[in-house]
Amino acid sequence: MKSIQDCYKLNNGVEIPCIGFGTYKVTDAGGAEMIREAVKCGYRYFDTAAFYKNEEELGRALALSGIPRHEIFLSSKVWKTDMGAEGTRRSFEESLRKLHTDYLDLFLIHWPRPDLENKNWRGLLAETWKAMEDLYLAGKIRAIGVSNFLPHHLDVLSEISKICPAADQLEFHPGYTQEAAAAYCREKGILVQAWSPLGRSRVLAHPLIQELSGKYKVSPAQLCIRYALQRGVLPLPKASAARRMRENQDVFAFEIEREDMHRITSMPPSGWSGEHPDFEKACTRQNTF
Repeated sequence: MKSIQDCYKLNNGVEIPCIGFGTYKVTDAGGAEMIREAVKCGYRYFDTAAFYKNEEELGRALALSGIPRHEIFLSSKVWKTDMGAEGTRRSFEESLRKLHTDYLDLFLIHWPRPDLENKNWRGLLAETWKAMEDLYLAGKIRAIGVSNFLPHHLDVLSEISKICPAADQLEFHPGYTQEAAAAYCREKGILVQAWSPLGRSRVLAHPLIQELSGKYKVSPAQLCIRYALQRGVLPLPKASAARRMRENQDVFAFEIEREDMHRITSMPPSGWSGEHPDFEKACTRQNTF
């Protein structure tokens, strides 16, 4: 990857920009202006979800940007409470309406389980994936995938699916690289995408990240994004200021050395959000690495 215009190729041949723009909570303060700013900075891949409650703002901003639809890569997700055949189709159509488009480039199942008490989550997941496959085969989605799926969740799909997921969006950053899930995805040809690729302030302030940031003369955020790219992972950083937006894509003029890549991969756990698909959200201490 030499620039933000370069692309990964999904397992169905669809090309996807190598860095996306994450929109979770980005529009809370600045509204559609943040999206317009990201477009000006060169971003063409925008990741949203029904749960983010910002699809309308994103759709409006992209419509006003003047950028042709085929030059934009749009991804959204079906939320836990909409899982199942009817809910998935309804959620998809609602996303299309809000985003002012007649197709999505990528549509994901946001979480593998509707809740921890549901004993039929495997059946509901199979029903949801079947609806996703139908939408894909009808030409309404260019690629389908999942989010926050671990190997045992992906195994459920492999038993019933006609189509392998094209992507799995995971929390991935230095200090939390989900090696088991990442290795499984590599083996199956599933592209790993990184939500929270910067890992919050605990990662950015970690002594190792600070040390290597100085060594390569880049910001800690740039180091984290470059690390993801060198792992073959597609990062989805978010930012609310144009300077940060530009900085987060200025990661192609340096390369992290092999030894330093190993040091980052081997660093102690740090910056985990507390989110896990099989457990209640964990409380995390903000003042420790």
